[in-house]
Amino acid sequence: MSSFNGDDFKGLRITQLDDDDEDVEEQAPVEPINVDEFDEDDDDEDDEEEPVILGFVESPKFPWSSLRQLFPNLAGGVPAWLDPVNLPSGKSILCDLCEEPLQFVLQLYAPLTDKESAFHRTLFLFMCPSMSCLLRDQHEQWKRAPEKPMRSVKVFRCQLPRVNPFYSSDAPKHDGTDKPLGHGAPLCTWCGTWKGDKVCGGCKTARYCSPKHQALHWHRAHKIECQQLHTVLETSDSVDNGVTLTQAQKAASKSLWKEFVLINEDESEYDTEMSETDEVAQPMVVSKREVDDQMKSMMKDFEGDADKNSWVNFQQRVDKAPEQVVRYCRSSEAKPLWPMASGRVSKSEVPNCKSCGGPRCFEFQVTLY
Repeated sequence: MSSFNGDDFKGLRITQLDDDDEDVEEQAPVEPINVDEFDEDDDDEDDEEEPVILGFVESPKFPWSSLRQLFPNLAGGVPAWLDPVNLPSGKSILCDLCEEPLQFVLQLYAPLTDKESAFHRTLFLFMCPSMSCLLRDQHEQWKRAPEKPMRSVKVFRCQLPRVNPFYSSDAPKHDGTDKPLGHGAPLCTWCGTWKGDKVCGGCKTARYCSPKHQALHWHRAHKIECQQLHTVLETSDSVDNGVTLTQAQKAASKSLWKEFVLINEDESEYDTEMSETDEVAQPMVVSKREVDDQMKSMMKDFEGDADKNSWVNFQQRVDKAPEQVVRYCRSSEAKPLWPMASGRVSKSEVPNCKSCGGPRCFEFQVTLY
């Protein structure tokens, strides 16, 4: 799968905070990054835009398409950890609001060609499946740099040099024969996402990242499986708790979002396509807007001309490729595509990097709307 240099997500389900069913669910170590909105002070929406790479979802073509040794771009399912040993742990894997394990959303393979230490580089996005927590997270961000940020959405960055303990220095062949140099840490049997550092006391085989996931698995299926595994283990000489090097990690939970691979294309290609069909497309766009009562209702709710202009700009850009789910641009001049003008965060309100003290910059956004 190509990198982000520099039948879709309609089935994504967000649960309520009190929903207690199955749906609740630098190198190195991996480093969490606060997810804040970004704004350019006094920027004009009509300024020349930096080139943007768009991400689209498609079903995996092969069973091995999502394996970590292929450095994939993924959405849904379980992550393919770049560093399979030094995984996030402790409170960093939890929603800061409800303290439940976060759920995997997507990952982008975004190496830095000018940095040997970031020859391999992947960004991992996680979120809490509770809508209540997401709304509270938004409220926390409006507090403007609280003493202890509370987040229900987190991004982790992981990077490796070309020569590392986990992968060959040669590029993968993408023919099903690629293998990493060794196994990774055992993962949670329930979510398949976080390190399984807790072992079932019965079968000694199932592993969990948290008491919550152990309880969910026990009540859903493991209560019976545990007895069966215990019987098998008593007559077996050895047990393999790992996942084979050519096999994707599976999760017992049925509430993970459906797995897709992300493919990327330059947004400029869609500018060309639209200009070539402009005479045909224009009447269709006008007709659509005339009958789109929902859009008109949304426009009335905006606070003023700035919000309306921002929404029009957002819609025009996204409508070039409506199926896009990611917008990526690693440039010091890059900025998000804002749907609204109100509520933006200024440069001065974005905290500096905790490692070097320098300013943070925008890199990508998820565009599901």
